[in-house]
Amino acid sequence: MSGNVDEKILLKLFEVIKERKNGDPEASYTARLYARGINKIAQKLGEEAVETAIAAVVEGNDRLVRESADLLYHLLVLWAAKGVAPDDVWIELEHRFGTSGIAVKEARKKNV
Repeated sequence: MSGNVDEKILLKLFEVIKERKNGDPEASYTARLYARGINKIAQKLGEEAVETAIAAVVEGNDRLVRESADLLYHLLVLWAAKGVAPDDVWIELEHRFGTSGIAVKEARKKNV
């Protein structure tokens, strides 16, 4: 694998995903997901999350890498479909950085 690959690949992929929103569902898997709607996109994300978890427990790292890529792709499709930009998520992560995960969970309970 090239040493030139970095996290910017997520942003590049997100742009391609957004461009395919109005594409031909017969020619593009991404366009097909959009055409099937948010429920199908969310379902596929859930399936990929389960497959990633299973790969982590009972498969090798190669399989975990492949399933993780599928999971990230479907997450990006979901974000694009819902109008969430990666920067929105990065800002939230930055906001949480340095805060205990336990504290984040407790704050959520108070806001429910």
